[in-house]
Amino acid sequence: MQPRLERAMLADAMDDPTVHIAAADPAMAALIEEVGPCTMAPRRHAGGHFAALVRSILYQQLAGKTAAAIHARFQALFPGKRPTPEGVLALPDEAMRGAGLSNAKLLSIKDLAAKVLDGTVRLDGISRRSDDEIVERLSQVRGIGRWTAEMFLMFQLGRPDVWPTGDYGVRKGWAIVHGRPDTLPTPAELEAAGEAYRPYRSVAAWYCWRAVDVSPPA
Repeated sequence: MQPRLERAMLADAMDDPTVHIAAADPAMAALIEEVGPCTMAPRRHAGGHFAALVRSILYQQLAGKTAAAIHARFQALFPGKRPTPEGVLALPDEAMRGAGLSNAKLLSIKDLAAKVLDGTVRLDGISRRSDDEIVERLSQVRGIGRWTAEMFLMFQLGRPDVWPTGDYGVRKGWAIVHGRPDTLPTPAELEAAGEAYRPYRSVAAWYCWRAVDVSPPA
């Protein structure tokens, strides 16, 4: 094969996130072979960016089934099951608590609604902003930290190069893959390790989550 053609084929292959990650990290390559192709895709909430952020707040620090039940009850409080900033602020606190929201989540969602309406947090056109700009903008809302903003980037906006170093599942998965399941990397250590996966760190994070799924219980 001609060298020029070989280089062209290699360049095409490196545009594949899994090929890029596998080439950068043999330990991840073994996981990719076990798990198969990445099936991560943006969830793009039907209710738009506001509803997606509300969902993220409701899911914080809760088990999946519990969060899903609360989310379903909360959505049912709105016409068409689509919460809006105006609808949230018009809703009595008692109704939100009745759906299962803690006081902290209630205050976070109301603060998000208020800041969207007064223009402090503009969601129109937010997809045109950089990752760092979006994290900074969303972090102005009570109860939205870097993790929630990163999940929004990955699953609502489909950003390919998000590396949530504070996420327990990503830290645990990376540790499992690299043969140290009992010693989690620090966020700083994980940040440095993630440089090898650019510009596909979202896909690397997805594989770290899968490592936790496929790892046998201790």
